[in-house]
Amino acid sequence: MNSVWPYLETVLRLCGGIQLGIAALNLFLSGLLGWKEDVARMPLLIREVFQVHAWFISLTLAIFAIMTWRFAQDMAAGTNDALRWLAAGIGSFWAFRTVLQVTYYSSNHWRGKPLRTAIHVALFTVYGGLAGSYLCAALGRNGPVKASDFVLTLPL
Repeated sequence: MNSVWPYLETVLRLCGGIQLGIAALNLFLSGLLGWKEDVARMPLLIREVFQVHAWFISLTLAIFAIMTWRFAQDMAAGTNDALRWLAAGIGSFWAFRTVLQVTYYSSNHWRGKPLRTAIHVALFTVYGGLAGSYLCAALGRNGPVKASDFVLTLPL
């Protein structure tokens, strides 16, 4: 059991479920946000890249979810280096997405619009929670974390 957060396994399973939900929603994002006409007007190559990226983001999130669900107990224990690296990678993915939520998107999309502001804050909170949960799994093992735990060494 992870000594930093005793409920980490349950939280990781919840994170897996959330990611599966995001993956599914992402496949229908154009329709949900009323972008179908805008996407249809895109040049063919841009439209195809947009659609392929949406599919691959969904596939990536589904893989994150399934791997987390399958290995939640071991990931929470923090004793398997490969799973700690996986947790660090997924946590970094979500941490970067959290930063983008507040630094990349223009506040013109949500400022002064209560529903959009609530969605913006909710997404920031969800993405940050995912990042924190996975980074806790990556760094919060029994015993001190050393910098050498995350040094990438290549066999020569």
